Amino acid sequence: MSALTALGYAAKAVGERLEPFHYAPPQPRENEVQVAVSHCGVCHTDIQGISDYYGITEFPFQPGHEIVGRVSALGPAVTSLAIGDRVGIGWQGRSCGTCVWCLQGEDQLCQTIQDMGSWSPYGGFGDFVTVDERFAYLLPVDLPSESAAVLMCAGITTYNALRPYAAQTSPRLGIVGVGGLGHLAIQYAHALGFEVTAISSSAEKKQQALDFGADHFIFSRSPEEVRPAYYTFDLLLCTVHGELDWEPLLDLLKKRGRLILAGFPDVTLNSTDLVAHEISITGSFLGNHAAMREMLAFSQAHKIKPAVELMPLSQVNQALERVRQNQARYRIVLVNENGPA
Repeated sequence: MSALTALGYAAKAVGERLEPFHYAPPQPRENEVQVAVSHCGVCHTDIQGISDYYGITEFPFQPGHEIVGRVSALGPAVTSLAIGDRVGIGWQGRSCGTCVWCLQGEDQLCQTIQDMGSWSPYGGFGDFVTVDERFAYLLPVDLPSESAAVLMCAGITTYNALRPYAAQTSPRLGIVGVGGLGHLAIQYAHALGFEVTAISSSAEKKQQALDFGADHFIFSRSPEEVRPAYYTFDLLLCTVHGELDWEPLLDLLKKRGRLILAGFPDVTLNSTDLVAHEISITGSFLGNHAAMREMLAFSQAHKIKPAVELMPLSQVNQALERVRQNQARYRIVLVNENGPA
């Protein structure tokens, strides 16, 4: 591969399979770094990007935003990183720096967040990415790259959703979904001191959920298991995508309970219980710089580790299909055959 040409995998139109895609490695601007990608996780958000679920995808589209690699070039004003540093990058690769949220240090709520993805112009399913230096995080030496890749998105998504509620007295928490997000959420919740119940439509995941740190397990398709838990949870964290049967889920919450959305599920529900039980629904999106660094340190201190399957980047379409079919256990990380060791 020429030094002037990078290899990636991109969809040329909505919903299409990814094809080999040659591009010029993007050169870092003033405060940016170029990173040679060694590992990149496969996230459900990549699939949604390919299908233009959010209405913001530009094609050809090279996904990938759970990125680990080494800094390969520096913008002229970069001071925090050096060539060769191993860094992790999540979904957000930059921010406007001028809106009210950025000025408060909450860059993940940037008013123009739709334009700030690390997959712009080219994501981690390729040889090089370029991001603002503030969004490339130095990684602990003993943190494996495949684990770090997953933590940059799934890790911060679940950790940041739970940390504001950990100070409550023995909060009872139900985690909906034991998958790519859910299996990490269970580990974080256990370490944060929640009483954790895993709620899954797959009965065979019970032992795995308990092994990850859940105190209890509910098979969501069994009314006999669901009904005794009605009105018992302070919090429900929803980590799944797609359709859910919301009525029995809301019945699990105590009055004035809170439903936290960390995934992107389809939400259609009767508002009666929301009003009569004073239930609140909130979303949690990524985390700010302090939360990201805190998550990495917390993960190391509590030995929180994603369950990872490794596949070569050249098998990206097979990996995406495994995620679509809910066959990943529990995250797939692609290893770039051309990337740095």
